[in-house]
Amino acid sequence: MEAKKTPKADLTKKSGMFLNLGLLISVGLTLFAFEYKSYESGALMDLGTVEDDFEELLDIPITEQPPPPPPPVEQPIIEEIPDEVEIEEKIEVNFDVDVQEETVIKEVVIADAPVVEKADEIFDVVETMPTPPGGMEGWNKYLSKNLKYPTQARRMGIEGTVYVVFVVNTDGSIQDVDILRGIGGGCDEEAMRVVRNAPAWEPGKQRGRPVRVKMRLPIRFKLS
Repeated sequence: MEAKKTPKADLTKKSGMFLNLGLLISVGLTLFAFEYKSYESGALMDLGTVEDDFEELLDIPITEQPPPPPPPVEQPIIEEIPDEVEIEEKIEVNFDVDVQEETVIKEVVIADAPVVEKADEIFDVVETMPTPPGGMEGWNKYLSKNLKYPTQARRMGIEGTVYVVFVVNTDGSIQDVDILRGIGGGCDEEAMRVVRNAPAWEPGKQRGRPVRVKMRLPIRFKLS
């Protein structure tokens, strides 16, 4: 048989009361430890009964030092100034240059430096541009008589404007013929042929002298 405890011997019922009682005692002891004050017995405890002799101390007089003497004042030295002496300066002006009213000053004319032109230099723009024989009207007549429409371009229906670039020499002859923009179909070659076989042009001039000038001309191909 199991031994059963009596209800009076069961301490678990009073465990809360014992816990609170223990906490209360521990807190009380802690507060007592912090608030407890102890004093040592010694000479400091009887400071009120110590007899002092502060009143019997002698008064020490303050030593007074005399102020330093003032620095000596220097008296200004008075010098006698003689009467002012007027000094006259003689200025002699000599005019050694004879100026005549009839003298005429020549006007100085600054001429422009001469422009050195290279013989082989090619100009794009000059004072007098090259012109074909008979002017542009003669040029158009020359093209209408000598320009032939290429068979390949006619068969392919190609038409448009070919831009030819060339150089007109000082004697009017034409050289360095090239295509600036073409249309193909044999039109470019035909335009170059016509320009190469053209008669001599009137050369361009710069400052009255014939020079080499680069020209750009359009040649139009149009089907009738």
